[in-house]
Amino acid sequence: MKALLLIDIQNDFVPGGALAVPDGDEIVPIVNELQKRFELVIATQDWHPPDHASFAANHPGKKPGDIIELNGLTQILWPVHCVQNTPGADFVPALARTRINKVIQKGTDPQIDSYSGFYDNAHRRSTGLGRYLTSKTVAELYIAGLATDYCVKFTALDALPLKYKTYVIEDACRGVHLQPNDVAQAFSAMEEAGVQLIHSRNLLF
Repeated sequence: MKALLLIDIQNDFVPGGALAVPDGDEIVPIVNELQKRFELVIATQDWHPPDHASFAANHPGKKPGDIIELNGLTQILWPVHCVQNTPGADFVPALARTRINKVIQKGTDPQIDSYSGFYDNAHRRSTGLGRYLTSKTVAELYIAGLATDYCVKFTALDALPLKYKTYVIEDACRGVHLQPNDVAQAFSAMEEAGVQLIHSRNLLF
């Protein structure tokens, strides 16, 4: 089976949100059309507790963009975003939801971040996404969402060892761009690892 995986299309990641991805809202009409082409649609949702250690506000004297060591991992500090049960964590209102079969929440452990839809950043704990895809006999995974250079990239890279034929729909993703070349480098890293980059027009026929 083929599945469409929508990454973190949430209020805090679009313009006006706490961690706005430039032009992040532009992907919504594309992913709404893409959903019509798939029997199975899954959405991930960043779902942080208020005391999450990736928030700069929880480290006195630190600011967003600073880098610390957190439980043995390098951690970029972010603005407070996608806090559980807040409007910022909700999916954007324009996102069609009737075709979404499953929502996978991630980033719920206050002591570790979770860019990937499959695992936390240390691969210590699974989100349950892999088990769900296995239960649905998914063989091909098509990924779209926010943000290209973080959660999309790490989700796609984690899909490969699990033996999914993995596609990233380039025009249905947008990046944070902390550094000017981050998005280009993310696409290159995914492609070099074996992810296939495609355009939505290849699916919307």
